[in-house]
Amino acid sequence: MELEKIKSNIPREEEIYEASELLKVFGDQTRMKILSALLIKELCVNDISYVVNMSKSAVSHQLRILRQVKLVKARREGKEIYYSLDDEHVSEIINVTLAHIREED
Repeated sequence: MELEKIKSNIPREEEIYEASELLKVFGDQTRMKILSALLIKELCVNDISYVVNMSKSAVSHQLRILRQVKLVKARREGKEIYYSLDDEHVSEIINVTLAHIREED
């Protein structure tokens, strides 16, 4: 039966939960600003702070959240830590989201 096939192809509860939690992280305007900046270029906290017009401590707090859910990764260069999007999937999610909201009727 068609409905049984649909039902059996719905993601597992654990996957639904994880996807829902991930989308909540994207649902924050501050984090979206940070992700949008990192979509363009790898940046340090000072640079992110300037670009999104927020304090360094606020940016650091948001970066910690973004790192926990593996949307952002960090790399050390001397004393400075640079942040970038974790992988191409993150770029795709942001680009598809922006393309969707920019669609004209």
